[in-house]
Amino acid sequence: MRQRTVVVLGSVLLLLLVVCGGVLVADASTGKTIPEGVRIGGIDVGGLSPAKAKERARRELLDKLRQPVRVVHSDKKWTLTPTTAKVDVDLDAAIAEAERVADEGNAFSRVLRRVTGGEVDREIEVASSYSRPAITKLLDRVERGLNRDPKDATVSFESGELDVHPGRVGLKLQRARVADLVRKALLDPSAPHQISAYTHKRQPKVTTAQVRKKYATVLVANRSAFKLTLYKNLKPVKTYGISVGKAGHDTPAGQYTIANKAENPSWHVPNSAWAGDLAGTVVPPGPSNPIKARWLGIYDGVGIHGTSDDASIGTNASHGCLRMHVPDVIDLYPRVPVGTPIWIL
Repeated sequence: MRQRTVVVLGSVLLLLLVVCGGVLVADASTGKTIPEGVRIGGIDVGGLSPAKAKERARRELLDKLRQPVRVVHSDKKWTLTPTTAKVDVDLDAAIAEAERVADEGNAFSRVLRRVTGGEVDREIEVASSYSRPAITKLLDRVERGLNRDPKDATVSFESGELDVHPGRVGLKLQRARVADLVRKALLDPSAPHQISAYTHKRQPKVTTAQVRKKYATVLVANRSAFKLTLYKNLKPVKTYGISVGKAGHDTPAGQYTIANKAENPSWHVPNSAWAGDLAGTVVPPGPSNPIKARWLGIYDGVGIHGTSDDASIGTNASHGCLRMHVPDVIDLYPRVPVGTPIWIL
């Protein structure tokens, strides 16, 4: 009985030795392959030899990484080529890591994995490099083409009429954010290679809306055309004929405001030689008062008023004031609050 047991045990041991030897031979004789489920930079290289895996990774991974990176904003585009970016990928290190995965475990587990088609869920990162100065130069170009200072809204009268120059919102590149996206595109084959040029908006100090509010009512006196134009909300609504200062008593050019107003005003006669005996006096309302119906004071005794000398309208006839037909100055008066800007051209 004991002898039979020894024989059985010997047979089992012999069988085990044969099996182990077979496993070892199978493990040693089978060409090294990378286990199923192994990926290099997202590229499936399972079941391939190291050489084949490197070939596939080079073909699929490098083609993706070496695509141009484009930064876009509206219809503008800036490109960073892979040559300029000096993109480089260390595939050898990634393949070596994949081979180490293939060597993990023992001969039995490796042979079993091959026989059963077992997988190893493993993602191997690929070490990549790029030129930092190239990214800096790219972002410099984007900023030159994109950044702009905000522009305040203004008004001018260079054309002889009220011209509105709208405000403009400024732009500033979100440089750090865009730089991160560019770097990711150079390192990650799955990352988008077309990147939006994100910006911060910079509001002007004076907006078009603020200008419209400030200049809700404006007067523009064109001395050469003998015209006074009333603007409401930056649009002309009515034009009146006027008389302006004669030679030696020119109506002063410039920007002023309506400083005061009066109905049927007294005339505070300037203390000037041309006023004769009336110089420095006050003439009350009435037939002898040349300031008819209304007064809109501007600057240093100069103002807008009515006149009984209708024939003087359209000529240089006053001592500096802007004369109007009486019905016109009455019509204008309630439309113009104190503080209204007036440009005399």
